[in-house]
Amino acid sequence: MSTAIKFENISKQYRLGLVSTHTISHDLNRWWQTSIRGKEDPYLKIGEVNDRAHKGVSDYVWALKDINFEVQQGDVLGIIGKNGAGKSTLLKILSKVTAPTTGIIKAHGRIASLLEVGTGFHPEMTGRENIYMNGAIMGMTKAEINRKFDEIVDFSGVERYIDTPAKRYSSGMTVRLGFAIAAHLDPEILVVDEVLAVGDAEFQKKAIGKMQDVSRGEGRTVLFVSHNMGSVATLCKTGMILKNGIVSYYGNIEKTIDLYIADGNVQVKYIGHNISQPYFFKRIFLNNENGICASSFDYKEDIEINFQLGYNQHIDKATVGFTVFDSKLRALFSINVLVQQDKLNYIAIIPKLFLLPATYYIKSVIHVPNQFFIDQCTNDISFEVEDTGSEFSIYSTADIGVISPQINWKIEK
Repeated sequence: MSTAIKFENISKQYRLGLVSTHTISHDLNRWWQTSIRGKEDPYLKIGEVNDRAHKGVSDYVWALKDINFEVQQGDVLGIIGKNGAGKSTLLKILSKVTAPTTGIIKAHGRIASLLEVGTGFHPEMTGRENIYMNGAIMGMTKAEINRKFDEIVDFSGVERYIDTPAKRYSSGMTVRLGFAIAAHLDPEILVVDEVLAVGDAEFQKKAIGKMQDVSRGEGRTVLFVSHNMGSVATLCKTGMILKNGIVSYYGNIEKTIDLYIADGNVQVKYIGHNISQPYFFKRIFLNNENGICASSFDYKEDIEINFQLGYNQHIDKATVGFTVFDSKLRALFSINVLVQQDKLNYIAIIPKLFLLPATYYIKSVIHVPNQFFIDQCTNDISFEVEDTGSEFSIYSTADIGVISPQINWKIEK
């Protein structure tokens, strides 16, 4: 199998808040040392690691530092890490949106990128015109785009609005069409950065399926950035963790996810900030049956999931719900309830003796019919179910599953 992408000593340095070094003397010194004397840029010897949790003392920051890895043709690489870890910077360098400070990238084949909502779209052009413009930018002929046009429109689901200016599209419609263009114009390398989270559940499923077809069926390479560990686990073969601009792990996707979760990247509670929506999460937390906020529960006690909503405008048939995932982020079950106009506090109770001892994760959503989620909290909440001494302590939960439903037996002669 041939190498599709090779990163060699890729680093990216920024001066905080400024373009260039901001002083004539520094810029002249940099030009003299690099362009005239042929020496190394003196400002590459300074700078701090990209740790957003600490103020630091230097004005120079390494968004990426000494990145080295290879992606094989047909592989699907999942890139995960906290916000600010350098994921988007890495993909922007690969897509030639920005240049690396040091190092080179060797990529074989045409690259199609979907880095943010509306990437490559001109707002005054219609959806149809944007399809042809994006195809032309990728080097395709009009005849090639014509052959793909109907397939792109059908996949995107925006046929009714294809001759409407893109500025009138919702973010969900824009992502749908943008992904359809990027995935169907025969790129050898497809780069997708978190934008699928904007789409609804149905489109996310279609997009994951298309990326699987592109990689497995057509032998093309996919780089996928997402905070949704379930999607990453489903789609990707290989994983990479970026931490403070440095590759902390590269290898098997299951181990990648395990290491990411073990490093404390899944929080016990969630405090929302998406206050512009009609309904939004203000706070989500877990209580034990004594009403005490907790992250660890006994197998023989109820688990209360508390949802506190904020309100700007009532929407009929809005629902709040959640999905529980196991330790491998496989969905176990989902529950939804209709949001009432004058009610903003909801409690879901997982009954005792239902979840077997293990680690679980919760994805919470507020959903409006025929629209994407208006607010969601994806795998930000984890909790433990422990066995303090029951009949199940003699079993391995890996062998018998994760739930213990209460079944009434009827035995007849």
